[in-house]
Amino acid sequence: MTRDDARDVLTPSQLNALARDLLEGSFPLIWVEGELGNVSRPSSGHLYFTLKDARAQVRCAMFKPKSGWLKFQPREGVRVLARGRLTLYEARGDYQLVLDHMEEAGEGALRRAYDELRARLEAEGLFDPSRKRPLPAFPARIGVITSPSGAAVRDVLSVLARRFPLVEVEVLPVPVQGEAAPAQILAMLQRAAASGRFDVLLLTRGGGSLEDLWAFNDERLTRAVAECAVPVVAAIGHETDFSLVEFAADLRAPTPSVAAELLVPNADDLARRLRALDARLASLQQHQLRAAMQRADRAALRLNALRPAARLELLRRRQTEALRRLAAAWQRRLDRERARLRHSDAVLRAAHPQRRLQRLRERLAALASRPQSAMARRLSRDAMHLRGLARSLEAVSPLATVARGYAIVLRDDGRVVRSVLDAAPGDRLDARLADGTLAVQVLARGERSAD
Repeated sequence: MTRDDARDVLTPSQLNALARDLLEGSFPLIWVEGELGNVSRPSSGHLYFTLKDARAQVRCAMFKPKSGWLKFQPREGVRVLARGRLTLYEARGDYQLVLDHMEEAGEGALRRAYDELRARLEAEGLFDPSRKRPLPAFPARIGVITSPSGAAVRDVLSVLARRFPLVEVEVLPVPVQGEAAPAQILAMLQRAAASGRFDVLLLTRGGGSLEDLWAFNDERLTRAVAECAVPVVAAIGHETDFSLVEFAADLRAPTPSVAAELLVPNADDLARRLRALDARLASLQQHQLRAAMQRADRAALRLNALRPAARLELLRRRQTEALRRLAAAWQRRLDRERARLRHSDAVLRAAHPQRRLQRLRERLAALASRPQSAMARRLSRDAMHLRGLARSLEAVSPLATVARGYAIVLRDDGRVVRSVLDAAPGDRLDARLADGTLAVQVLARGERSAD
């Protein structure tokens, strides 16, 4: 064999390795949709099958643990959407898809559309928490937009009736599944918001597949929920189901029953709170009443002390006591002077100084008249002061008003009657006049007109 006749000779394993490298380098991660066939799951837990259409098929493998993450049971004839990489199994020379994800084809397409729409609306800020509005604490009327025959509406009505029987609930019937459902739900939502009848709206339905719940992923309906003038609560499907209207709503509840609990307060809790507030109010009223009675007692004491007669009597007693002390002081001084004069007189008599004795006698006579003059001047000043006080007290005294022809009307308990509402026909009252008191009885009560 010559050099020109030399050829590169590959072994089957080398050839398959080169083919595998070529396949894996030429094809990125790809999605393939087809029908399952020849499904096999050996004891190893791996999953082997073929994906086929009407004209061809391709071998596929899904290894553990990803084969255990599937949300459906792979079986013959099921149409799926699979994601994986193209490779070649060198031992047999067969090329195949090694998959890392697989879902049923119909739901997979819906899921892709759901993810794309959600990402777009979220980028617009439609689901921003700052857009959410608080729910009313005590709604008077709730509109429930749902199917009138589903289990969800029965759960909602049962919970609302148990927790807060005072709330009014209106079921706004709509289909919650099918092609016509989004438009009818949207129309009902807009009519309910425009009516002004509802404090809050509940958009709800029971569980189902992604396809069953697809009406609540409609873009127009989602935008309408976000822009609704009335706060919206959404509870679509089960706790693990998330629809786009729930992201747009002011509050998302995991189930219809939980939504009803979030919408209204618990009547039992409110009753306990009201009882506690009532007890607190009664305690505050008692405290304020006691304080008011104490203020009234102090005011009555001050008023009694300010009465002209009482004030004059007090001043007279003070004047009498002052005059008594003044007279006693002068008497003590006079007694001392007399004693001193008697002593001086005795001394002078012994010494016979007639002129000194005469002067002392004259001084004694002058001193004897001084207490009477001082007392007369003090009494005159005090009398003038008392007359001034009397005039001031009389100016503010209710007795001066009584003296001009008015009367002070008192109840049996001593309270002053200030309004016709303070007495009723048949009550016995006391009318205090300038010169005494009259006992009167109320025959009728006539209120002054607003004119």
